[in-house]
Amino acid sequence: MQKVGLENKVVLITGAAGFIGANLAARLLRSFAGIRVVGVDNMNDYYDVSLKEYRLAQVRAAAEPVRDPDSRGFSRGDGIFDITSGADAETGVGRFCFIKADISDKAVVSVLFQIYRPDIVVNLAAQAGVRYSITNPDAYIESNLIGFYNILEACRHSYDEGARGVEHLVYASSSSVYGSNDRVPYSTGDKVDSPVSLYAATKKSDELMAHAYAKLYNIPSTGLRFFTVYGPAGRPDMAYFGFTDKLRAGGKIRIFNYGDCRRDFTYIDDIVEGVVRVMQGAPERHVGEDGLPLPPYAVYNIGNSRSENLLEFVDVLQQELVRAGVLPEGYDFGAHTELVPMQPGDVAVTYADTSALWEDFGFRPSTGLRAGLRAFAEWYKGYYGN
Repeated sequence: MQKVGLENKVVLITGAAGFIGANLAARLLRSFAGIRVVGVDNMNDYYDVSLKEYRLAQVRAAAEPVRDPDSRGFSRGDGIFDITSGADAETGVGRFCFIKADISDKAVVSVLFQIYRPDIVVNLAAQAGVRYSITNPDAYIESNLIGFYNILEACRHSYDEGARGVEHLVYASSSSVYGSNDRVPYSTGDKVDSPVSLYAATKKSDELMAHAYAKLYNIPSTGLRFFTVYGPAGRPDMAYFGFTDKLRAGGKIRIFNYGDCRRDFTYIDDIVEGVVRVMQGAPERHVGEDGLPLPPYAVYNIGNSRSENLLEFVDVLQQELVRAGVLPEGYDFGAHTELVPMQPGDVAVTYADTSALWEDFGFRPSTGLRAGLRAFAEWYKGYYGN
């Protein structure tokens, strides 16, 4: 493994207004001296854009302006630029720059790399959601396949004319690649060639493309299979957030597979810690006996290594919502709960084997479910009020 320092580096994060992306950007800005973060997001309306704007405000709060410009055009302050219009595209910023752009536009991605010349790239931009992929497949092809291909191409060309290029490409995969695998816990050594949703198929495709580019162009790349990420300011389409919205509005929540589902719920801070550690350890470049590069490529699970029953999860969530004052004492949960069959694209169990993450990086997620849901419930109360 090749050590990658993060101090005084330029890190490009795609999907920077997303749940993981914004938390990662803020963590990097708080933790590493001299780091510059360039955030990119298309700010689509898959869910409430104001939540994405809220996250970006949290990132800006973590960034202290740097007054002296450097050779790559970074100057003072922070800002939002729409690179698609060309306005202010050449204007650098201090520790944090956000650019509204879509990585499915190859020309835009190329310009971003030319202007900012990132040392490390973290690709978190993706069209998320298993069920949404059933009715809106185009969005997944454009973002998850074409967008990631554009990132790979830009990383490849970052080495042109003898330039040092990107030191490490880290990208989001998903636990969904395991499909209906009946072997638990899920290991990165398991076969993952039977996806049950288009979303899962695009994530596995990303892993295959990254492997090919690692082999062909010697690009150190690491894929991260995330397991059911939750926490404050998360995605509203995730079950815990959607359940809260419906219960607060007096509606009914639907629990699939008649409650016989288990998920490896992983708290956002643990996900971010895992990403930060992986960023600092790139797969080493080696040459094989044939004189060609052995692909500097790795894949890790990041999960809590504990599979929680969904009914128990909902019970803890309800308790914490009452405790935080989101729901009133004595709320009749039974009257607002419905057990329904499994939905297309869903799986009954997710469960991460994180032994490789522990062996290589000395880290294993550990935040308990109650602590994580308590943090979410308290954030929800503060964000939405009464």
